[in-house]
Amino acid sequence: MRYNFQEIERKWQERWEKDELYAVPDFSSNPKYYCLEMFPYPSGKLHMGHMRNYAIGDVVARSKTMLGYNVLHPMGWDAFGLPAENAAIKHGDIHPADWTMDNINTMRQQLKQLGFSYDWRREFATCHPGYYKWTQWLFLQFYHHGLAYKKMAAVNWCPSCATVLANEQVKEGVCERCKSEVEKHELAQWFLKITAYAEKLLNDLGQLKGWPEKVKIMQEHWIGRSEGIKIKFKVEELAEEIEVFTTRPDTLFGVTYLVLAPEHPLVEKVLAGKEQAGAVRAFIQRVRNLSEIMRTATTVEKEGIFTGAYCLNPISQEQIPIYVANYVLLEYGTGAVMGVPAHDQRDFEFAQKYKLPVKVVIQPVDLKDTEPDSLTAAYLDEGVMVNSGPFNGLPSEKGKKAVSEYLEVNNLGCRQVNYRLRDWLISRQRYWGAPIPIVYCAKCGQVPVPEKDLPVLLPREVAFKPTGQSPLADCAVFLHTTCPKCGGPAQRETDTMDTFICSSWYYYRFTGPREEKGPWDKKKVDVWLPVDQYIGGIEHAILHLLYARFFTKFLYDLNLISNTEPFTNMLTQGMVLKDGAKMSKSKGNVVSPEEMVNAYGADTVRLFVLFAAPPERDLEWSEQGVEGCSRFLNRVWRLVTTEWGLQNVSSNKRKAEPKGINQTIRRLTHQTIKKVTEDTTQRFNFNTALSAIMELVNALYQYKEVPETDRDPQVASAALESVLLPLAPFAPPITEELWELNG
Repeated sequence: MRYNFQEIERKWQERWEKDELYAVPDFSSNPKYYCLEMFPYPSGKLHMGHMRNYAIGDVVARSKTMLGYNVLHPMGWDAFGLPAENAAIKHGDIHPADWTMDNINTMRQQLKQLGFSYDWRREFATCHPGYYKWTQWLFLQFYHHGLAYKKMAAVNWCPSCATVLANEQVKEGVCERCKSEVEKHELAQWFLKITAYAEKLLNDLGQLKGWPEKVKIMQEHWIGRSEGIKIKFKVEELAEEIEVFTTRPDTLFGVTYLVLAPEHPLVEKVLAGKEQAGAVRAFIQRVRNLSEIMRTATTVEKEGIFTGAYCLNPISQEQIPIYVANYVLLEYGTGAVMGVPAHDQRDFEFAQKYKLPVKVVIQPVDLKDTEPDSLTAAYLDEGVMVNSGPFNGLPSEKGKKAVSEYLEVNNLGCRQVNYRLRDWLISRQRYWGAPIPIVYCAKCGQVPVPEKDLPVLLPREVAFKPTGQSPLADCAVFLHTTCPKCGGPAQRETDTMDTFICSSWYYYRFTGPREEKGPWDKKKVDVWLPVDQYIGGIEHAILHLLYARFFTKFLYDLNLISNTEPFTNMLTQGMVLKDGAKMSKSKGNVVSPEEMVNAYGADTVRLFVLFAAPPERDLEWSEQGVEGCSRFLNRVWRLVTTEWGLQNVSSNKRKAEPKGINQTIRRLTHQTIKKVTEDTTQRFNFNTALSAIMELVNALYQYKEVPETDRDPQVASAALESVLLPLAPFAPPITEELWELNG
């Protein structure tokens, strides 16, 4: 009997769909298990990265089901976003909604062809009004609790996409989508106050025992908590003070210059009457055209210009020159930095460039009298305070405390905690996104749309041109409305929400995707959440994963959910490479899952992406490896479908207690069961689990050559079952077929 993978896979996929095999009840006496892969953007075609991600999740879901768990394993679509709108702009004859739905239909069929165990009854797309109604409702919860606000802000602007980008969407000064150089613009923008949850987001990282350390460290650094003191520097000849935050008050006597951000509100005041004012303003104009990322990149030269003004050291009263520099940002800290070149490498390089003095104020414990001229780099470690007046001789830690106390007692500073994390900019000047449910009335001002009027629907007839404002601003039917408060004429907000808003709560919606009374049924959410196993790329560590945690903590505070973290365990899979590089059309190294499935079968392709490398590492594509997996499945097929199949061996009576080769096979069988179970459901070492199954198959081929009189049919039967059952989560159709063939 030949292994016809096309026929077998089609047969079982059709049967599973007809029987709704993967439709899971919400309430069960079995323990729950929620397995979720990050849902895809419907680009129109699955790539091998998708294939690997979903194959990992499917093995986990199927294995847990076989162990008796009630497993929720859903799939949906992160369907808003720029590519759909760009397709409409490029082609002119296709609407983003149509483009998106066509792609969803194509990708759904591809996923079904791969035989993944999704409960398709729970499918939804974030662009459906039934979903984004509740995205808007959640925005209003933030708004009513003072966590959604609009303000003028210097924003990252992509001239090609004609929209604002969050800091996290700018990579090395360019747009992560189109690679255009990012500019700075001043616009009125909507923000979510994620900084209100900075402390919780940071502290609760310790609860995430099932998350990769690398992801937690990335979030910790992005939140960027620092304890220090805000110090006041009096500006000479003015009644103004410049506030500077520092974590090293022990270096205060080493300040030899002070730097303001180009946007700092005091810049114009300190420039008043200075002959350098014109040159400084020209410098500021040039710098402000650069993005934050460009200004702070390590590869960009640090530039500054002297303002002609001075401030005073609050303790020593020494005169300190005030500079404006490109590397200081208004949004971080206070927008002013004290320059301590002897003890900060960036300050050291700046001082060398502009010939500013270097003053050593921290001495290594085992050295004395370091000369500033002898320094080739800043001394960054702690030590003993020197050249610091009454604080000389104090160790750094004691010095920090003593200087801080002195400053506070004399009203020259105050201790505080700072965060690197900024509030989340969510405005997008594009069409294909969830409308922000706010209207503007000349009489009432900014008015939230009442819940009864949700959703605020996207109009279909709009012009898709990247003009710098949302296409919705040119759609009169959408723009003009009535004020919910006074009934007078009003205009709608025309920006749409960042698509990360939609993906920050989708895992709750899977518990009740057709729920109409709210975004979810709390009873069902309390059953399923938190997600037991979440699977996706590490590139989302400081985007989606941080935003999802923020949403969850806010929703918990509103008593809308009972869990404080969204995902108990996190697996970040590596990329799929070909010829040592990430697959991409531009490199011409893309391998289509569809083509591979047509040539080798879904079971073979699944097996390869799970066997070729541990899930957290990058996988190098190899067609020879695919062929090897195909040969293995054919070996399994021949082993079970010969006259030595399950039905034949299990019908014979057991001989005496197994000894010799029979005992060896039985021991290997039990070892295989144990290893595959642990590697698949606990350690996620899928490659070693498959290796164990392959070793058992090899042993059974050798066992088959043993004279029949020496073989124990019960040992053989148990061993064959221990090939098919552990292999079933990895290669479902072939194992189902072999199980059925053997009764």
